[in-house]
Amino acid sequence: MTNLTDSAKPHHFKTHRRTITETDIVNFVNVVGLHEPFFIDMEYIQKNMEGTHRSRFAPGPMIISLGMGLLAPYVAGIIERTLAGQAVGPFGGMTGLQARLRGALFPGDTIHVEGEARLLPKTSRGYTLMELQHLVINQRGETIADFTETLTFLPKEAGTA
Repeated sequence: MTNLTDSAKPHHFKTHRRTITETDIVNFVNVVGLHEPFFIDMEYIQKNMEGTHRSRFAPGPMIISLGMGLLAPYVAGIIERTLAGQAVGPFGGMTGLQARLRGALFPGDTIHVEGEARLLPKTSRGYTLMELQHLVINQRGETIADFTETLTFLPKEAGTA
C-alpha cells in the first residue's frame, strides 16, 4: 500500500453476502475459457489434488471478480463520500490491481466483502488516486482474497470545457 495523505480519512464498507453455486463456477470457467483440468475434469481433480481441493473450486480470477461485483452496488456512494471536498476531474479508470489469494472458494460457500477506500497524495501531474481495498471473507470469517484496486481521477482542469 502507498502512504496516505494526512488529511485522507479511509471510508470503511461491508457488502451484502452471496452464496456461490457450482453453476456459478462452471459458467465463469466457460465464459473466460479456463479449460484447464483443474476446473473442468473432475476425475483429474480427484486423482491429482489433495484435501478439500479434491472437489470443484473457483479460479482465483473469479474470486476477485466476485469481490468487485459484490461492491458494485455501493461503489458510486463510496467514491462520492471519499472524494467529498476534493477538487477532482472526471473518472480516468481503474489503473492498477494488486491481489493476494489466501484461501479457496467452493460451491456452497457464502462470501461478502469488507474494506476501505482511501485517497493517496495527488500525483505530480495533478491526478487523484484512490485505493479500494477488498477483503473477500467466507462464512467462517476466513479472508480468502485481499486485493486493492487503484482508481484514477483526472485533474480538475481536464474536466472543464
